[in-house]
Amino acid sequence: MTAATVPSDSLWRQYLVLTKPRVTQLAVFCAVIGMFLAVPGLPDMQKVVAGTIGIWLLAAAAFAVNCLIEQQIDARMARTSRRATAQGSIASHQVLMISGLLGGLGMFVLYHWVNALTMWLTFATFVGYAVIYTMLLKPLTPQNIVIGGLSGAMPPALGWAAVADSVPAEAWLLVLIIFIWTPPHFWALALYRNKDYEKSGLPMLPVTHGANFTRLHILLYSFALFGTTLLPFAVRMSGWLYLIAAVALGLRFVWLSWRLYKNYSDELARYLFKFSILYLALLFASLLIDHWLINA
Repeated sequence: MTAATVPSDSLWRQYLVLTKPRVTQLAVFCAVIGMFLAVPGLPDMQKVVAGTIGIWLLAAAAFAVNCLIEQQIDARMARTSRRATAQGSIASHQVLMISGLLGGLGMFVLYHWVNALTMWLTFATFVGYAVIYTMLLKPLTPQNIVIGGLSGAMPPALGWAAVADSVPAEAWLLVLIIFIWTPPHFWALALYRNKDYEKSGLPMLPVTHGANFTRLHILLYSFALFGTTLLPFAVRMSGWLYLIAAVALGLRFVWLSWRLYKNYSDELARYLFKFSILYLALLFASLLIDHWLINA
């Protein structure tokens, strides 16, 4: 079935799926947190709205390019085989057109209504994810998600730059938290989707080094994540409310990682993957609430 024969409402849904809306929402959420943390009070709402739209558009464009590059890999995996690119229901040139349109519009919005720094940082993130990670790192090394995790960790810095027109150490601390969070989050998914990744041909850690090795690394990263999330309090970027939330959420993350390491099950790996998303959202939300209380 070609794009010309697909009903228009179904076609729009397929285009939407290519932009990975759930992943995009989490990235944009972290960017918005960065915007509100960049200043003591409320930020310039025009820049917040324009920055959110611009970052959202470029993120969507990057994910569409990712689906295009990985269409043959996606076709071999049950989790992604229904994507329009994997099924061939949307042609490659159409994906490039929609990605170019979204990306170009996003850069226009950021340059004209936010600032040039945010535009170039977001564009660099686009290149880092869609090209360096997807084309080079992901198919070549089992450490792909670690090395390539920087592009996925950038949203707080992008949001901070949108409001402050600078990226200070505090913004990079938020980037570091997401950078350390990414491997255990993604490896939990890779564990219970291990057979899928074997079919894909990608050198994911559970495929190349086995489940036990991967579970150990998830546990080690969960300890590293726990320590990293305490840094905002240590450098006086946050107060006691955030510290309590970080400790409570971090202990839960470590406990789940420990259980996964000692007594593995697909159900527990799936639960850790889902919890890790909630974990990040609650952690950043508590940082924002704490910030408002300190600067009230």
